[in-house]
Amino acid sequence: MKQGRARTAGREGVWYPRWFWPSFAAPGVLWLAVLFLVPFYVVLCVAFGTFDPIFRQPVPIWNPAQWYPGTFGVVFHQIFGPNAFLGPPFIRTFVYVGIASAVCLLIGYPVAYYVARYAGRRKGLLLVLLIAPFWISYMMRMLAWVNLLESDGLVNKSLTFFHVIGQPVSWLSGKPTTVVLGLVYGYIPYMIIPLFAGLDRIDTNLLEASRDLGASKVRTFVRVTLPMSKQAILAGMVIVALPMFGDYFTNDLLSGAPSTSMIGNLIDDAVGTPGQGSIGAVLVLMLMIILILPMLYYVWSTARATRERVA
Repeated sequence: MKQGRARTAGREGVWYPRWFWPSFAAPGVLWLAVLFLVPFYVVLCVAFGTFDPIFRQPVPIWNPAQWYPGTFGVVFHQIFGPNAFLGPPFIRTFVYVGIASAVCLLIGYPVAYYVARYAGRRKGLLLVLLIAPFWISYMMRMLAWVNLLESDGLVNKSLTFFHVIGQPVSWLSGKPTTVVLGLVYGYIPYMIIPLFAGLDRIDTNLLEASRDLGASKVRTFVRVTLPMSKQAILAGMVIVALPMFGDYFTNDLLSGAPSTSMIGNLIDDAVGTPGQGSIGAVLVLMLMIILILPMLYYVWSTARATRERVA
């Protein structure tokens, strides 16, 4: 053992104990754990708690032995029961997020591919332009779209000018298309950045080897580039889909109609309604369970890809 440490010290010049480098990450890990675990426990106590019938405020129960699980049954009945009214927003959320994530991938992949492969000296400029939307508040960007999509906004004026439509369209009156496109606009930078990172790391020698072996550009893309960018695609889908599931702001600004409400809107309404705090906490826990599944799959897929690459 001592000889092994001596050899390590001889190669690197100094020997460090095994815990030395991980200790640098310990403060950040501890800080994030506190910021997650403490609020999460508060949500649990509210979800398994009761409410004050006079002031209609949630009363958390801090002792797990005294938790009241009845609120979960109420919410479950409201989602899956015979008179359920929370079920449609759940289904609608999955549909909206699925469509918006797919559109983000279809738009973002060609952009990331071009920047990674053909941008050349303009790569830095294009990356800055891709990151530029993060410099502007999400609310301000959505409010800009509200002005564009109003009855007398630029979109309707342009479409009527070119005779695409005969009269202005009420884009902000509860149209699912408007909500989905708003989600795409708001989150597509989160898709492009990981896609670019993954495509930029692909060794160009592998692409040249494929071409030298007689494969066409299309076949090289399908058999080499696309499989090697699988992890980047998965990362982009996870990064984009997770915040979409909890998004409520986009729907509030671009629709505001119950016919397009999502899970995030249910949570926002429950938290803001007297006596519904426990229901909001239960919905938060249900949403967390939904989001844990793709996260676990991403971690498992990444670990398997790492093992295969090492092997």
